[in-house]
Amino acid sequence: MDLQLVVHPEALLREKSDKITDIDGDIVRLADAMIEKMHAARGIGLAGVQIGRLQRLFVTHVEGDRPRVFINPSIIETSVELSEYDEGCLSIPAIYADVTRPQAVRVQAWNERGRPFNMDADGLLARVIQHELDHLNGVLFIDYLSEDARNGVMASYDPAVDPALVSRR
Repeated sequence: MDLQLVVHPEALLREKSDKITDIDGDIVRLADAMIEKMHAARGIGLAGVQIGRLQRLFVTHVEGDRPRVFINPSIIETSVELSEYDEGCLSIPAIYADVTRPQAVRVQAWNERGRPFNMDADGLLARVIQHELDHLNGVLFIDYLSEDARNGVMASYDPAVDPALVSRR
């Protein structure tokens, strides 16, 4: 399955994704292909909308964890503690900005076998879950920035940049 990344300012990124009603072989193959695409692009998270699928699905793989699949996810609890991190996004290549989010979350979702689960996550994994869930609701990390900050970081944005060739600063 050859997946292509959708990049800003593509309007699709602002759409709300639809609930997945049947976790079948097609969804499992899509999730596997998304994990491959995420790795090839050197990302740590990828949402369905980022590959042109308006389906409530995302995958993650942060260092020290295994690849994970989240289908129809929702955050059911967040910590009061906040943390700031220099976020980036495969759909906005080469752009990074400090974003403040809850340090920990409890997420509820279904896995690729169609089984529901709850999971507590903190640190980078919690941030990636929040970032990817935002994608499913049409929200981008740059939306958390003030207008001046957003204009500043986006001034150098070039949608033609290949995310796989971008090195972290």
